Amino acid sequence: MKVFDVAIIGGGVIGSSIAFELAAEKLNVVLLDREEPGRGASWAAAGMLSPAPDSPDALPLVPLAKHSLKLYRKFVAAIEEASGLHTHFASDGALQLFPGPQGEAERDKMVAELRALDIAIEPVSLDDARRMENAIGPAARAAAWLPGEATVEPRLLMDALLAALRHREVEIRSGCHVTSLLHQATRCTGLVAGGEEIAANFVVLAAGCYSSTLGAENSIENDWLSRCAPTRPVRGQMLALHSDKVILQRVLRSERGYLVPRLGGRIVAGSTLEEVGFDKRVTAGGMRKILDAAIELAPNLSGAEIVETWAGLRPATPDNLPILGPADIENVFIATGHYRNGILLAPVTAKIARDWILTKSMAAGAAIFSPLRFAERDVQVSNSKRNAANS
Repeated sequence: MKVFDVAIIGGGVIGSSIAFELAAEKLNVVLLDREEPGRGASWAAAGMLSPAPDSPDALPLVPLAKHSLKLYRKFVAAIEEASGLHTHFASDGALQLFPGPQGEAERDKMVAELRALDIAIEPVSLDDARRMENAIGPAARAAAWLPGEATVEPRLLMDALLAALRHREVEIRSGCHVTSLLHQATRCTGLVAGGEEIAANFVVLAAGCYSSTLGAENSIENDWLSRCAPTRPVRGQMLALHSDKVILQRVLRSERGYLVPRLGGRIVAGSTLEEVGFDKRVTAGGMRKILDAAIELAPNLSGAEIVETWAGLRPATPDNLPILGPADIENVFIATGHYRNGILLAPVTAKIARDWILTKSMAAGAAIFSPLRFAERDVQVSNSKRNAANS
């Protein structure tokens, strides 16, 4: 039986980026995806590369996000060189707009918070903001400029990544549903996919919101996944517009939504956050929410053509932070649960996974994302309840 150095479960941006890094080290890698690689959450993403936290829950993620953004230019350059394809990476910054009567106060609060996190942000006048993007509408009461932010076209990135993997002789298998892992005592020796046993020295679980469903037919593995990879899907609806009146050069966003410029004059608008299970339908209510926010940001989009609508399933976790590190099964590494930041965190995740597989060492500061944290938290909660009952 052929033995791969590494078998990766999940062909989205996380799994593919890890495969790209490992193949550069001349490892023999197989990448398996339950559907078509790159057509899940990665294909549906907006492609904003922002280290700024979008909620208090995301604060622990900021150092990792900043590191990944610094890696991005070299990351896409390597992919483009290996594939011969472009990813439309651009570091044009972003404008954050603040509507409503408290706009200036909210802007000043964000400026103070992001500066405390060492994220570049500057308050700008609305006149200056409109000189940068003349589509900005009258609802804006204040604006801030984030010069360090960037964007990438996720679909182009995935096309380039998969082409680069083929160039580096990674074996890619689509429509390949992994149902269980192979074990010898406490050590993983491979996996089972489509009824076939695939031997591997290491297994990486990077299946996004489907990570927790791997052992659905096996009660032992289902229990293990509930402890180490408790992911769930969160739907995000999106749409693309085209307008001869609105030509954006950079990201526009507010607390209600965002606009991201794409090639050919397309503008991507998003998004929703919906706990609806594995339902990927596009709904009228979701589209209305996105369009209302888009037109508030840039009123001339009211006459734009809607050229595409879609939805993706983000991989969320109980604390909305990634799951990143070795599991309690030897030779298994988990890289999933990146929620709204999969595209941004791909370079640093790939580097961390590569380093662990090559040296069994984890990057400083990555311990907070360990797959073991959920089990440890359950023990702490149980102990607290027991202590309370005995007091």
